[in-house]
Formats: sequence, structure tokens, C-alpha cells
Amino acid sequence: MPPAPLSVFETLESEVRSYCRGWPTVFDRAQGSHLYDEDGHTYLDFFAGAGALNYGHNNPVLKRALIDYIERDGITHGLDMGTTAKRAFLEAFQEIVLRPRDLPYKVMFPGPTGTNAVEAALKLARKVKGREAVVSFTNAFHGMSLGALAVTGNAFKRAGAGIPLVHGTPMPYDHYLDGQVPDFLWFERLLEDRGSGLNQPAAVIVETVQGEGGINVARAEWLRGLAELCRRRDMLLIVDDIQMGCGRTGPFFSFEAAGITPDIVTLSKSIGGYGLPMSLLLFRPELDIWEPGEHNGTFRGNNPAFVTATAALDAYWADGQLEKQTLARGEQVEQALRAICAELPPLPRQHAAGSTPGQPGPGASYRGRGLVWGLEFADRDRASAVCARAFELGLLLETSGPQGEVVKLLPPLTISPGELDEGLRILARSVHETA
Repeated sequence: MPPAPLSVFETLESEVRSYCRGWPTVFDRAQGSHLYDEDGHTYLDFFAGAGALNYGHNNPVLKRALIDYIERDGITHGLDMGTTAKRAFLEAFQEIVLRPRDLPYKVMFPGPTGTNAVEAALKLARKVKGREAVVSFTNAFHGMSLGALAVTGNAFKRAGAGIPLVHGTPMPYDHYLDGQVPDFLWFERLLEDRGSGLNQPAAVIVETVQGEGGINVARAEWLRGLAELCRRRDMLLIVDDIQMGCGRTGPFFSFEAAGITPDIVTLSKSIGGYGLPMSLLLFRPELDIWEPGEHNGTFRGNNPAFVTATAALDAYWADGQLEKQTLARGEQVEQALRAICAELPPLPRQHAAGSTPGQPGPGASYRGRGLVWGLEFADRDRASAVCARAFELGLLLETSGPQGEVVKLLPPLTISPGELDEGLRILARSVHETA
């Protein structure tokens, strides 16, 4: 059947819209790992609200808590006032997340979005250190406002700023130079050389897994080396865990596997549990030098999000089972991706990034952790074709990477083994039928 009419979106809504172009239908309802359009078609969701729906759509446990709160006329809009909903969240977050991990962080509510948290992190780091420069990494993505764009690598997104993006310096991410030089050699040299042009940075901001950048996974030893470099050079380490936190890689925080404790952490997306806007800034107590009201925002007290966030912590993080389940599901994904790549014919190596011309290379490769995976094609146009075919077959997938060359898998953490297997079969069919 043809897609549902999109006339009002096409005539009234801005040209900036994007996801609806790849999924040309009108969605009406959703439950668990599925969405349904107004014509009754069913779609398995390997997108999960760009990582904002780790617990699936309309999770019944979270929905019940939200409905009960609304029906009793609980506070909806609270700025930074004390409310019972905020208190319950802070107590649960401390008891279930921070204390068991021996994390001493103070909690700040900077505003409802991830980029709000990043802006607050950069602002705090500069305030603490009294310096302007911040180091980021190649292919990083940290948000769409000006400060966050200044530490984002994607040229298309940066160009949208319309003005120079200053006080940010990119460094090579893990694997960026294919292991040809020691880790942080360039970074260390610039810091040591008074003629390098790099001002002493206030902070370094990093994603342990770069989602929008192409599912680039940093090694634990690389992250530990970065943390040690920051300590030695008097720079704050900021981990952007907006998409990879809340269990996406297995543990609640994506940096746990590396055994590091960042100075500052940003959280958003799935911290609210239900897809409701919410973000957190976590930082060491000694960094809490804010003056009252020095950083604020009208919607930083989204109490319905506090309610669903608390319900999510109680339901999924009190017993540690979700982490084990996510790692098991990740193994299921990895096996499927390995089989897909093994069946693809090799392409001339000159079509693959960082390869030697004239020698055959793999047609695709995969990488990931937990339940975030990327399938990268040597043919840069292939990923978009695969996602388009998957949509026709009832699976929602998006691309990532600087040229959209990676198919990104981001299913809900609550997905069943059967649903996951179904989606992986559709992916394999989509790859086969776009050859």
C-alpha cells in the first residue's frame, strides 16, 4: 500500500525535518518494540527514539506510574523547586546508581535536552579552570547548540551554526590513525610545545562509543590512558553518556567497563525512562562552584520525567539483571552481523577507508557493545539503501557515520530474543536484496 498522506507535514513543517523522509508514513501508536502507523502496518523498532527509549514504547510499568501521578494532580512544572517527585528520583538515583558504584557525584538538572547538559558541562569546566579551550575528538557528536557544535566533528552539522565555532580543538579518537602511532602522541606533543598554538585546555569531552560518528568503540585501555592524561595535565574529563548511558552498552554508565571515574558526566535520552525530556549533569562535589541561579532553565524541573525515571530505576536497575540481559542480547546481534559480513563478497580495497588500493577487502564490517552496533559498508551508498529496504520490510533503522555509511542498530534494551532475531533476519534480507 502507498504511504499515508503527508501533505500537512510537507506544506507546513520546515524543510529541516529528517527522520520522516526515510520513514514516509504517519505513526499512530507504539508498544514495546513496535510502532504502528495509521494504516495498520507494523514496524519493529531498531531505533528506540535515537536511544531515548531503552525500555521500549509505553512501557507498562512506567506508564502506570505516570498515569497515577497525573491523576492525583502531581506537580508537572516545578523549575528547581523541591517536589516529592524530584526527591524520590534523587533518592533512588543515589541508592541504586551512584552509591553501589562508589560515585560521589553531585546532581544538576540543567534543562530537558542532551545539548543542555553538554552546554552546562562546558560552562562549568571553564568556570572551574578559568580557561576557554576544550579538546574533543574526531567524529564526535555532542549536540546542536553553539557550544556543543564547537566540540562536534561532523562538517554538515557544524556548518549549520552560521558563525565561527571557537575554543574547541579536535584530537584523533581511538583507531582514527589505525594504530600507526602511540595513543595520544599528537595530543601530548601539542601540550608540551609552547609553540603548538594549543592553549591549555580546561577539559576534554569524549564519548566512549561514538553513536552519530559511526559506532566507533573506544578501547578500555585508551579511555584509561585518556583519564590519566587529563589527571597529569590538569584537565577535567567529561564523558558524554547521553546516548550510551542508562545501560545501552550493558552497565548503567558506559565508562564503567574501563574502570574510570570522569570528573563530569552528561546524561539525557533514556534517563527519563519513558521518552520524556530530562537531562542530568553529574560532577565531583569539589567542582560545585555555581552561584545560585547562575545556570538555569524554565523546563529543568520536568516532574513527570522524574516519576518515570524513578520507576525505571526501581524496575530495571535494582537487581542488576538488565545489564546481563543486554550483554546476552549483544552477543546475539554480534553473531548475526558476523554472518552477514561473511556472506558479502569482497570489494576492491580502494573503496574502503584507510585501505591499500588494489587488494580485495571486506564488503562490510561490524562493531559495537551491548545493544549498540554498527554495520559499515565499503560501498558508501549501501547503508542508506539497506535502511530503505528494511523500512519496506517493517524494520526501522537509521544510518550514522560522517557519510552515512554505517547502519546503526539501537533496539530497546527490553526487546525479546524473538523480536531481536526477527529484526536481524530482516536486516540480513535487506542487505542481500540491495546487493
